[in-house]
Amino acid sequence: MDLPLKAPTGTPPGAAAAVDAGNSLFEAGQWEQAKGQYETALTAHSTLAEAHYDLALVLDQLGRKAEAMAHYKEAANLAPGNRVIWNAPPFRKYDAEVGKSLYDKRLPHPDPQRPY
Repeated sequence: MDLPLKAPTGTPPGAAAAVDAGNSLFEAGQWEQAKGQYETALTAHSTLAEAHYDLALVLDQLGRKAEAMAHYKEAANLAPGNRVIWNAPPFRKYDAEVGKSLYDKRLPHPDPQRPY
């Protein structure tokens, strides 16, 4: 099982505290309570990729695959350089093409006249 991510330095204190609390609950296997903390973090800071990713991990544990996928995608969109988010097995297991399609949208092709 993958571990949740910590909030990065500079995260607003309320969001960071909620992520920390969620991570403690996650490690204790208290999925519903952890879910609530990650949702609190996202209420405080909706573009926190790590909270989206952590929420996706919890939703995955709860068997809520479609909701988890939405948060995995949001985390990837918000953190294009975060290797943990982009390379995590739970993210890849849903759709191997998601990462490629999201990555392709971020980087223009070097020569638009030659799209191959």
